[in-house]
This record gives sequence, structure tokens and C-alpha cells, in this order.
Amino acid sequence: MKKVRVEDSIGMVLGHDMTKIIPGDFKGAAFKKGHIITEADIGILKSMGKDHIFLLELNESQIHENEAAVRLANAAAGAGIELTEPAEGKVSFKAKYDGLLKVRKELLYEINSIEHISMASLQDNTPVKAGQLVAGTRIIPLVTERYKIEEVEKSCKGEEPVLQVKPFRKMKLGVVITGNEVFYGRIEDKFAPVFKKKMEEYGAELIDIKFAPDDAEKIKEAILEHFENGADGVITGGGMSVDPDDVTPEGIKLTGAEVISYGAPVLPGAMFMIAYYGDKPIMGLPACGMYHKTTIFDLIFPRVLAGERIKRRDIAALGYGGLCTQCKVCTYPACHFGKA
Repeated sequence: MKKVRVEDSIGMVLGHDMTKIIPGDFKGAAFKKGHIITEADIGILKSMGKDHIFLLELNESQIHENEAAVRLANAAAGAGIELTEPAEGKVSFKAKYDGLLKVRKELLYEINSIEHISMASLQDNTPVKAGQLVAGTRIIPLVTERYKIEEVEKSCKGEEPVLQVKPFRKMKLGVVITGNEVFYGRIEDKFAPVFKKKMEEYGAELIDIKFAPDDAEKIKEAILEHFENGADGVITGGGMSVDPDDVTPEGIKLTGAEVISYGAPVLPGAMFMIAYYGDKPIMGLPACGMYHKTTIFDLIFPRVLAGERIKRRDIAALGYGGLCTQCKVCTYPACHFGKA
């Protein structure tokens, strides 16, 4: 690296982006890599605290930050990810469409364990919107050894990428609201509006809402009618507690569905049930779904929409981070809830 006084740098070519910071107003590249310095630039460079320009002279074993960032990003990015051009040595990852961000946490850890490598992401299983920033990568110094980038590229040549976005499917869903108090009109149902709103947020279609009393056979029949009418999945609301007259779990079992889990290490949502009728999910949501803005349903529903088949270990893994602190202003999914 050659050090040159800015007054003597006119006509020279910058080997890296130069960042300018105006507190509270601007942070970005005042001069890009490849910029030819002019006399008019001298005053700006001085105002940025730059009395000298450093010119790079790389050998074959070294790699510049911009090239390194591009190669790191290309190695790590999978389906549903689009990459920005390098800026100030960094490449950003953005979601191509609405979906579920998947991150191979162990591989990301392995990559960041290599000296000079930095790759930061949102957490695994975070619902994201098209165009949303989901990750970024760069090297720490201006230049690093080429073999370190090659090591990352080699480690990323597995079946699954480090980062990808799984698109949400356009599922058709049926809802079954259970409970004598609603079925016989004693109280107004509060579940259906909640389900409808959440489905609309994720682009799913609510095809019908059925009401059933506290009768396991009737609940079974309502669920099966939804499947006969073309539903890709069914959600039940209510009747999931240990009270003797809460028989929704029994009604789900009577359909012949394979119960993956009844109960989850998540609050709110401990009495949640997930089962599969063939390859079609049945999700039993307890009463917490009516009163809390964010519950276990918000952790499982996006994964179902992304085409994942939920396993028992997926439910068990939710315990770490599974306590919602019920903030006055809910910021989910930009919080710890459900992020093991």
C-alpha cells in the first residue's frame, strides 16, 4: 500500500470506496473505487479528514474488499435472494419475494469463524417481504488473503445454501370454530376475524368457516368437510385446554390424522396441536389466539405456508426464545420470540 499526500494525488485512481459521514444526515461513499482524483476533490477529501491517499498494489494471493464481498455473497445466496452491487466493501442480500427466510446457522457460524470474514443475517424462520434486507457480507480489512474466500466458497458447496427465501404458497384454508357457547349463539365468536386477518397478511385464502359444538364427532365431520371441499389445510379455534368438555384434540384425532404434537414449549400457545391428514396440516389453536396479537400460530403458520412439514423436534426447539414478553407495542417478527 502506497501513501500519497492528497495534494499530490490528482490524476490517481482510488483503489477503494471512501466513506463520508455527516452525523444525522449522511453516511455513504463520497468517492467510489476507480474514481480519478481531480483538483476539485482535494478540499472534500480534507474535510473528510483525509490528508493522504493510499494506493493499493495487490499480489496474486490477495483480494480486494469489493471482489471478496461479491464472491462471499454469491457463495452464500440461494433461491429467493437477490444481491446488491458492492458498496464500501459490502454486498447486501434482499428477498426477491414474500416468504420465509431460512438460514443454516451452523454453516454461518463456520464462515464467521474464518479470520476477516463477516456475514450477518436475520434469524432463521423469519417471515420477510419482497425487497427486505435479510443479510450482508464483507471482509473486515481492505484486503485479505484469497484462500480465505476460497475456503468459504468450498464450505458453501452443499445441498442447501447458507441463506434462502422459501416463497409462501397460495393455500386454501378452512376454519372450524368449536365450543357450545359460540355454536348455540350464547357469545359472539372472536376467533374467525383473527384467522381471517392473519391469512390475508400472508396471502392465504379462507374458503369457509364452520362452527361445531363441544362434540368430537361433529368437530371431526367439520374438519373432513373442509378437506372434501378442497382445503389445503384446516385451522381450529378453541376447545384445546385440559377441561373435560374441551374435545377439539379428540375431534382432530378422530379424522385419522397423524398427530405430531399436542402441546408446545411456547407462551402464549402451550396447548397448540399440529397434525397431518395425509400431507394436509391441521392446526389446533388454543384460546390465546383471540387475546394475544402474537402466539405460537405466528411461529408455525409461516412455515406451513412455506411448504415445510412440521416435526416434533421443530416444536421442541421453540422453547428457547418461546416466551413472548407481550410488549405494549408488538414488533414481531423483529424480536426474539420464536427465534431459537
